Amino acid sequence: MAAPAQRRPQFGTRCLTDPRQVFQHNAWDNVEWSAEQEEAAQKKVQENSQPLPAEKQEEFDNRANEYWNDFYTIHENHFFKDRHWLFTEFPELAPQQKPPRDAEENLLNGEDVPSTHTDTEFPGASASYRILEVGCGVGNTVFPILKTNNDPGLFVYCCDFSSTAVDLVKSNPEYDPSRCHAFVHDMSDTSAEYPIPDHSLDVIVLIFVLSALHPQKMQNSINRLARLLKPGGVLLLRDYGRYDMAQLRFKKGRCLSENFYVRGDGTRVYFFTQDELHDLFSNAGLEKVQNMVDRRLQVNRGKQLTMYRVWVQCKYRKVLAPT
Repeated sequence: MAAPAQRRPQFGTRCLTDPRQVFQHNAWDNVEWSAEQEEAAQKKVQENSQPLPAEKQEEFDNRANEYWNDFYTIHENHFFKDRHWLFTEFPELAPQQKPPRDAEENLLNGEDVPSTHTDTEFPGASASYRILEVGCGVGNTVFPILKTNNDPGLFVYCCDFSSTAVDLVKSNPEYDPSRCHAFVHDMSDTSAEYPIPDHSLDVIVLIFVLSALHPQKMQNSINRLARLLKPGGVLLLRDYGRYDMAQLRFKKGRCLSENFYVRGDGTRVYFFTQDELHDLFSNAGLEKVQNMVDRRLQVNRGKQLTMYRVWVQCKYRKVLAPT
């Protein structure tokens, strides 16, 4: 009989207690920063914070779609690894144990929650559990979900700003239109319709995608997504945190505005604090379930290098309607 597969431990379970052991593993969790390290990071960011001229910023904003299409044309599906860690961090993506329907659920699924779609038919209309990933790229989150979650009532939606990325998802042999619907969508365009009604999603996934938006467009984008959630539905996020190694590596001439940068390939990235994300979600009517900083020390044992990563992980729930 085969041994059961070992589950990947949640982030936060491997802590470095003896600095002499730093090269014993590839990564360490919950790494404490000294006051000197924090101060040095702040100084580094300040030194490179002179923003580019307004006309250059406007150019990067107007050509954002072009830059992301170029990115996926060059890298196709070879740049990002499949995110199998998602099921440990976000059990909502795994098969669900559904409780019996009760009066409150019947109320929430009834006429008290109006739909914005006049058509009763939409992709995944008959599904009992619906997940949307925004900023799906080439499917590094979507395909692990479809492979791992065999719930017959599951339907997964995925969208991306880049038509090239969506074409790569659809051309993947594992893409199954009976269980998944991929479409092109700009989440910052709040006038653009999603192909699903409001109040219809159980889970929305944002993995390293909100940071690619202009900061001034983030709140309206989250407000729009919140309307898609069912009461009790959750929004899951993992993204770049303030003073992450990637932020400290930016040179002068790459800053667009405070904590917002443009990479060499023209794509953009913002580095969040917990409070900023909490404000975005709570202003959209969502309540906090989780909001944590994941400070990790990644190690290149071959080159004897240490790299400090800072990510923020959030889970926010849409408030249940009063009974």
